[in-house]
Amino acid sequence: MLTISGISKSHGPKTLFLDVNLQLNPGDKAGLVGANGAGKSTLFSIVLKEQEPDEGSVHFQKGTSVGFLPQETAPAELITVLETAIGTSAELINLFKARHQMIKELGSVKAYEESGHYTEFQQKFSELGGFEFEGAAKSILGGLGFRPSDYDRPTSELSGGWVMRAHLARLLVMNPDLLLLDEPTNHLDLHSLLWFQTYLKKYQGAILLISHDREFLSQTCQTIVDIRHHKLNKYTGNFDQYLIQREARDLQHKNAYEAQQKEIARLMEFVERFRAKASKASQAQSKLKQIEKMEMIPPPEAGESKIHFNFPQPKRSGQKVIELANVAHAYGENVVYDGSLDLDVQRGSRTVLVGPNGAGKSTLMKLMSGILELQSGTIDLGHEVEVGYFAQYRMEGFKPNQSVLDAVLDTPAPITEQRARTVLGCFLFKGDDVFKKVSILSGGEKTRLRLVQLLVNPPNFLLMDEPTTHLDMASIEALIAALKQFNGTLVFISHDVYFIKSIATSVWHVEDKKVSRYPGGYSYYLEKTGATSAQTSFTSKNKNQLNQKASPSISRKEQKRIEAEERQKKSATKKKQKKIVEDLEIEINALEKRIQGIYKEMENPETFENQEKSKALSLELRQAESYLPILQEKWEAEAETLESI
Repeated sequence: MLTISGISKSHGPKTLFLDVNLQLNPGDKAGLVGANGAGKSTLFSIVLKEQEPDEGSVHFQKGTSVGFLPQETAPAELITVLETAIGTSAELINLFKARHQMIKELGSVKAYEESGHYTEFQQKFSELGGFEFEGAAKSILGGLGFRPSDYDRPTSELSGGWVMRAHLARLLVMNPDLLLLDEPTNHLDLHSLLWFQTYLKKYQGAILLISHDREFLSQTCQTIVDIRHHKLNKYTGNFDQYLIQREARDLQHKNAYEAQQKEIARLMEFVERFRAKASKASQAQSKLKQIEKMEMIPPPEAGESKIHFNFPQPKRSGQKVIELANVAHAYGENVVYDGSLDLDVQRGSRTVLVGPNGAGKSTLMKLMSGILELQSGTIDLGHEVEVGYFAQYRMEGFKPNQSVLDAVLDTPAPITEQRARTVLGCFLFKGDDVFKKVSILSGGEKTRLRLVQLLVNPPNFLLMDEPTTHLDMASIEALIAALKQFNGTLVFISHDVYFIKSIATSVWHVEDKKVSRYPGGYSYYLEKTGATSAQTSFTSKNKNQLNQKASPSISRKEQKRIEAEERQKKSATKKKQKKIVEDLEIEINALEKRIQGIYKEMENPETFENQEKSKALSLELRQAESYLPILQEKWEAEAETLESI
């Protein structure tokens, strides 16, 4: 499907690739990893023919379709979210743009629909296959966190992250033979990421993706391609297996090199001792020739440097850091918390917030930070508590004319320039990057700079929303190490399961206006919720919630009564779920029969003579065939739920 042969590429004096090769076959799922600046995105550019290699070639199997999701924000267009997802061709996008322009000229959607332009649009939309894409687009948009009420919103109203989700939906609707994904998880929350992860597992085409998310790579990729020291090294297995194989390969190489060097030293010792003696000269010469004939093993490559740094510890707070009582919050008619929210955070805890998209995780963080004004209830900070809030898209507080270095030096805690440079280097600001003006930084760079500012002068109560976005693996490891030795209190949201596993000492599950607390790490949370996977644990409503207080001892009779009630509840739940599955099966069967019936009607010669009937049947068929996969996907999900019960 894709063959990379003998590629070499340099940018000025910096060499990225030297005679590299890679073969991707249909169905392959490969992760491309390497340090920041190793050349991952450049390799994508070469594959996409956006850059020319210095040497070598890229060849696609004839007829291969390729879809690409760039790392940077895709442009917002004057079309809706649903139209963005359906717009799999330039013709469709231009059709949508023309439609919106005509609506603007006529003054309203109603006037447009009553005009002849609407009929022309429907006909053209049908000819371009729009109806065939609509069902899949709605299903994929739902998986990526969009609600039906979002479908008709112009993408120009969305933030950059949501625009990227809409473009990702378009890419999945296209269903290309080869997906090229550059950091696709950067703009996803945990709920949508886990849906996307499952989608990629089932994807029929080939995938080549760049990611710094270790868990995502392990879950989705069967092959890891490592860019190190200008070479591509291919490893079979997921990311965890790759780490083991890479270490074994490096050790084997080191041992082979050292053994050869030892043998060369032994031979050279003989040569030096006897080359001047006439009786031994021929033997000495023979040893030299033996060395010359050896296939020299190159010395082991220097490993990637580990990042280590310590940052100042904040002053000690009281034992109770924050307490929330009877908290309510709503956005208009959308009630997020209904007044029953009671929580407290204890000093030294590291808590991750998990739950479905839109459940209220970020709202809870903003209420605790004071960013959102409290509507009802009370929120009290403990003794000597200082709050620091890191939000993924919150960039106020920067001085545009300051350099990156000055922005770090300009903090209340004294810090040397050398130390500031060290911490900045951990988060990808290297060399002359530290002299960049804040005003010209990208969103990702501002995010990283804000993170550095927090770490060099940390508060004792730290609230962090997606702190690992835009960080490479080495920087994520540095952040984990820093937060592990942080003696303050941390509450965070993350979609990086590896990061969560490494940091969290407690889990709060946010859903249905409630917060269920689990006083243990990620593994403890999975155990107590009975979750079998990260996806079910983070996105499903968990009935088996942990009681906050120790249960009082109960009699055997009472225990049996409770168990009987639980069995009855389970039986009722199973019966209800079975009815849902059966109803869906009936609906699917009816729709399949209707599709067959339409085909039979269309085969009737009388249908061809009646243009209106033929046109109506064609439209009904497209809509039915678009809706069928949605029903089937829903049936599959509900059937899995029934099976789990």
